[in-house]
Amino acid sequence: MIELKNVSKKFGETLAVNQASFNVNEKENLILLGTSGCGKTTTLKIINRLIEPDEGEIIINGKNILAQNPETLRREIGYVMQNVGLFPHYTVEENIAVVPNLLKWERKKTIGRILELIKKLHLPENCLKLFPHQLSGGQQQRVGLARALVANPPILLMDEPFGALDNVTRASIQLEFKKLDELKRKTIVMVTHDVMEAFELADRICLMDKGKIMQIGTPKDLLYKPANNFVKKFLDGQRLALEFKVISINDIWNSLAPSSKANNQVISSELSVWNAMEQLRSGANEEIFFSNTKNEVKSADFTQLTVAFNLYKDSTEHG
Repeated sequence: MIELKNVSKKFGETLAVNQASFNVNEKENLILLGTSGCGKTTTLKIINRLIEPDEGEIIINGKNILAQNPETLRREIGYVMQNVGLFPHYTVEENIAVVPNLLKWERKKTIGRILELIKKLHLPENCLKLFPHQLSGGQQQRVGLARALVANPPILLMDEPFGALDNVTRASIQLEFKKLDELKRKTIVMVTHDVMEAFELADRICLMDKGKIMQIGTPKDLLYKPANNFVKKFLDGQRLALEFKVISINDIWNSLAPSSKANNQVISSELSVWNAMEQLRSGANEEIFFSNTKNEVKSADFTQLTVAFNLYKDSTEHG
C-alpha cells in the first residue's frame, strides 16, 4: 500500500530523515517509534506531502506521490494531528464535515456518515452542536478521529494521537481503537514515543534514532531478535512489561489446564497475558476461561497465568 525508498530530509545542518526505506502492507498498523527528534513525525508528514523530501520516492498504490497534486492526495489520506487540532470556532459537526464539504458531498450523505461515526466512537448525538472546548480530552480525540475517518480514506496517518490524554483515558481509547471495525479496514501509520503504546497497538514497529531506521519488525522481533545494541538498550527499561504485552494466551496455551466448566464469558486466546491479568485484577472472577480457534477451552487464575508466562519466557530466552 505504501512504500518509501531512500527518503531523506534535511533542516539546515540537521539530517532529520536519513535514507529511510520501508513498506506498509494493506490493513497494517505500522508504528514509527523513537525519542523526540528521531525523525518519526517528519517521516509521517512526508507520506502526505505536508513536508517535501529532499530525495527518495514515496509510492502509494503503485503511484509516485511526488507526481500528484498534494491537495488531492491529502483528501485520500486521513490525518489525526498531535493535540487533536480541531478548529476551535467550528462546532463538532462542522469539524467532522470539513473533508465532505471539500468533496462537495450532499448534506444528507454527510450527516448520515457523521451520525454513523459518532455512534461507533461512543459520542453522544447532542455533542454535534458543541464547540471543542466544551468537550473532554477523550471526546475531542474521538472527534479528531471521526474527522479523519469521515470520507472513508484507505490510509490513516496518526501523529501522537493519544499523547495529550491522561493515562486512564488513553488506556480506554487505545482499547476502543483496537476494536473499531472502521480501523481494521485501514492501512495505518502512527507516530508515538510511548513504547508501551507501540507494543499494544502495532502490527509492526519501525524504531528510529537520529533520522535512521534502527529496526523494523513485529513487537516480538524487537524484543527477542534485536537488530543491534541500540534496539536492545531502548527496550531494556520496560522489558518485562513489554513481554507481558506481546506474549498471548495462545503462546502459553500448552501450559494451561483444560476446562469443562466454562461460564458464558469465554475470551479469545488471542488476548495478551497483560490484558488477561488486567481483567483478573478488575473483575469479580478468580479465573478466566479462554477459547482458541479449535474451540478448545482452558482456564487460568492469576498464579497459573504467571507460571505459564514464566515457562514460555524461559523457553524463549533459552531456546
